[in-house]
Amino acid sequence: MRWSMVIDLDKCVACQGCSIACRFENNTPVVKPSEAIKGRAMRWNDVFPMPVNPTEETGEYPKVETRFLTRPCMHCENPPCIKVCPVQATFKNDEGIVEQNYARCIGCRFCTVACPYGVRYFNWHTPEWEGDLAEHLNPDRIEGAGVQEGPMVREKGLVEKCTYCLHRLQKARARAQAEGRDFRPDEYVPACVQTCTAKARFFGDLDDPHSTVSLLATSPRAFRVLEEVGTVPKTIYLREG
Repeated sequence: MRWSMVIDLDKCVACQGCSIACRFENNTPVVKPSEAIKGRAMRWNDVFPMPVNPTEETGEYPKVETRFLTRPCMHCENPPCIKVCPVQATFKNDEGIVEQNYARCIGCRFCTVACPYGVRYFNWHTPEWEGDLAEHLNPDRIEGAGVQEGPMVREKGLVEKCTYCLHRLQKARARAQAEGRDFRPDEYVPACVQTCTAKARFFGDLDDPHSTVSLLATSPRAFRVLEEVGTVPKTIYLREG
């Protein structure tokens, strides 16, 4: 299979439910406001406003036109982050998901610089969750290297990124095996897709010509961000109608 995500910008209402779901699903660290100002916020899935037309003003309050872009990892077919990693901590698995092996990462941040989408994040401090936040850590967080005891968190000095919630795929396959049946692709859904209130996100096998993502990828509205640089993203967008 070749996993892909399609995001319909015409449906997205910028509620940021995807961002919150991603944070709690993947135990992304919470940083202080002083760190966020320095650009050190950990947003595996970000939502940010864009001008309606970059060459024109978008109006003044209360008559303001705004459109949004939501940005997970692009999981490129030709990822530049892999090419620059000196220790092979970044790699693409057999199903096209770009993974990060935290046990190998040395924190050089070459991948952060190489990524044209700005979707890689460096842990400048030891992750901490104060008060009630610690009670919301996901105990099911599993990495590609195998199941780990307790909630999976990254350490200071490591780079992290969106993984399409790969641990959900591992759990779904393990469940199917335990039940003595074949795994179904629709059993694997990333948290952001599951949570999207506007049903603007779709996920599935891009190599299946009958899958929703495969059909949407051929839509006249479909486009890939910065596709001119040759990364061939598997996160695909649909233009606003």
